Amino acid sequence: MLPTEQSLIEQMRITELEIEHRKHLFGFTATDETILKQASLAIAAHIDDIVDAFYRQQTSEADIALLIGDSDTLKRLRASQRRYILDLFNGSYDIEYINNRLRIGLVHKRIGVEPKLYLSAVHTLKELIFHTLARLMDEEEYQLSIKALDKLILFDVSLVFDTYIRSMLSEIENAKDKAELYALSMENKVKERTQQLEEMSRTDPLTGLLNVRHIVETATKVLRAAERRTESVTGIYMDIDNFKHFNDSQGHRAGDDVLRAVANALKEATRPEDSCFRYGGDEFFVLLPSCTAKEASDTFLQRFEECLKRDTKGIRLSIGMAETGPRHFMEPAEFIDAADARMYDEKQKHRLMLGAQPEATVGQETELQLISTPSQVHKIR
Repeated sequence: MLPTEQSLIEQMRITELEIEHRKHLFGFTATDETILKQASLAIAAHIDDIVDAFYRQQTSEADIALLIGDSDTLKRLRASQRRYILDLFNGSYDIEYINNRLRIGLVHKRIGVEPKLYLSAVHTLKELIFHTLARLMDEEEYQLSIKALDKLILFDVSLVFDTYIRSMLSEIENAKDKAELYALSMENKVKERTQQLEEMSRTDPLTGLLNVRHIVETATKVLRAAERRTESVTGIYMDIDNFKHFNDSQGHRAGDDVLRAVANALKEATRPEDSCFRYGGDEFFVLLPSCTAKEASDTFLQRFEECLKRDTKGIRLSIGMAETGPRHFMEPAEFIDAADARMYDEKQKHRLMLGAQPEATVGQETELQLISTPSQVHKIR
């Protein structure tokens, strides 16, 4: 059964044994029940006077009058208080009576009645009933009745405050759960934002390739892993020929389109385990683990050329390759520099081949040229 389908007494697990134990704690006996039952007729005859006097005093207090609010609420409260006074002198204080007391505590907590206001109201009601009994009974009956009533009201107050405290703890738990959910949400947002920032710090914003700040770190990891597995690693350094002239003549936006075209071709041609970097303005570096220079030339460069030709025309690249491993390995910076040096050599050879002829510029309708062959690879074994 769900908690919402249970009575308050079931939710709080108050059994008949617990009820009897509480009565014993306050010294409330069967004799007290009989005494209060005997006074019920006298109280019933004057109950409206008691209720009227009680709410005259309550509404004179600004804090309480504010909680009562309007006449309809006051009417409902008067009817509820009337039933409570009759219950006090009913002589039967069973599970139904206990459940009603618990519900009063819950209602008081929900409408915001502070404990001091509730206790003040209980004191006022008790004094009014005592005053009424004093006028209707002889001294002996009166003393027995107010003692019995005092015990019962303390018993009631303990039940009301049990529910009040339970409701307050439930609110605290709910607030705690909400705070934890909010904290978790914020933690996830911070984690997501941190990942985004880390990704941004690792990625070149124009091309989406890895940026140069992480090239040595990545190369170190790849080379150490290859050394453990006794595998070759190939690095490819690329430079777009005559890119500055193209930027100057056709504008930087057109130059950005060329850089993105090269980057997209690199992404499409590489494997998931490969790493592509934008090294500088128009320079790129590709790290190919578990790959020889011949395999890179026969496979990767062929795919790259096909991808680039499909998306753009007239881009000419100078390319240098360096291979290291599987037995002896260069250091990361040395490895990158070797590919860079090879690329520079190829660029110079290309310029010498052109001689006095004007160098074709990026963007002209010339066939793509990848200036590198396997025999021109710088290789350290």
